[in-house]
Amino acid sequence: MSFFKKTLASFGIGAAKVDSVLHQEFLHPGETAKVTIHVYGGKTAQTVDNIKLKLCCRYIDEVAQNQNDNSNHHGVPKKKVSKTYELQSWTLPYAFTIEPGETRDFDVELDVPWNTPVTIGDSRVWLETGLDIAMAADPQDKDMLTVRPDPLIDGIFVALEDQGLRIRQVECEAAKGFAMPFVQEFEFVPTTGPYHGRWRELEIIAYRSEDELKLWFEIDRNKEGVKGMLSSLIGLGQLKRELILPSSLSGEEAGQQVLDYLEQTT
Repeated sequence: MSFFKKTLASFGIGAAKVDSVLHQEFLHPGETAKVTIHVYGGKTAQTVDNIKLKLCCRYIDEVAQNQNDNSNHHGVPKKKVSKTYELQSWTLPYAFTIEPGETRDFDVELDVPWNTPVTIGDSRVWLETGLDIAMAADPQDKDMLTVRPDPLIDGIFVALEDQGLRIRQVECEAAKGFAMPFVQEFEFVPTTGPYHGRWRELEIIAYRSEDELKLWFEIDRNKEGVKGMLSSLIGLGQLKRELILPSSLSGEEAGQQVLDYLEQTT
């Protein structure tokens, strides 16, 4: 193989390529994602030292505007920044050589964590695949994914919608005290039904494990809105409405229990 072709490959021209294909149309938290990684040879033989497949998401954090100010003093101006979190990953345990025109396929299974964000609102989840090739631009592939709620949360959303509550905003926001550095917040507004005129908005944080679902609620009856991110209120112990549901419930049962709880506490 000519020196010129090797040089071009080092800049990514005529180099190997990678493409990951998810077998499911969408994902559910707590299930397994099946992925096939296709590696396509370029115009010259290249040694692939590693393949890394990552399931990632985006969340929002608040940081001091002055990057040199690491204090936690109140009153320090803050700004919201977007951060990436690696939910799950897989790596190839050996190196291999991909020949010109050759295709190599790798079947991978990734466990989707229970608290993988549902991809509605501003929430984003994606697969990121990279080839590690020495002395060359590393080929990469990025695919946005659709994550649906698990049956328990889906049943709760259906029950709330039946009462005239509509999702207005969904965000993943930084929070301490959890396995992941963020929680997902769902903001509902009453458009019709029994809560219209009573509430300005309902905000919910859901945190799921294999055995149970924890829910925190904040109800705003004022015109100013809830002040501060719910994630920070959890850390301060200021969210008083908390409900724990066993995973053995059906979605319909979970939805009814949430409605009963909200009626009792408001």
